[in-house]
Amino acid sequence: MRDKIKLQKDQFELYDLTVVVEKIDGNCTCDMKEGDCFHFRSGKISLPDGANFCLYAMHSTVPLLPAKQRKNNPADWVETDCRVICPDPACGLIMRIDRKGLHVLNHDDVSATSWDSIDQNEPST
Repeated sequence: MRDKIKLQKDQFELYDLTVVVEKIDGNCTCDMKEGDCFHFRSGKISLPDGANFCLYAMHSTVPLLPAKQRKNNPADWVETDCRVICPDPACGLIMRIDRKGLHVLNHDDVSATSWDSIDQNEPST
């Protein structure tokens, strides 16, 4: 278990994610195979060298990725559910979103709004 890091007020943690093809129960016309994957770190997607990944299957995971990057309440379904299906009903492709390393980000490195310009006493809008 990793030691708890003391974060500064302008820092936060995000998980790195790997989305893996776990199972194919149908006819995948995009030539996907079990074990194919892509990686998501911060706002960037990467693939292993020479790999391909079906855009439509990938797109079905995109709305969930920011939520899976963050620590949530343990009872939240985002914490317990990790599988996503390809939108092609004939494909039967099931992907699993795995959390990998946790890393610290600085607000000013990922936002156009300077942390110092934010009134910390005002609710965010």
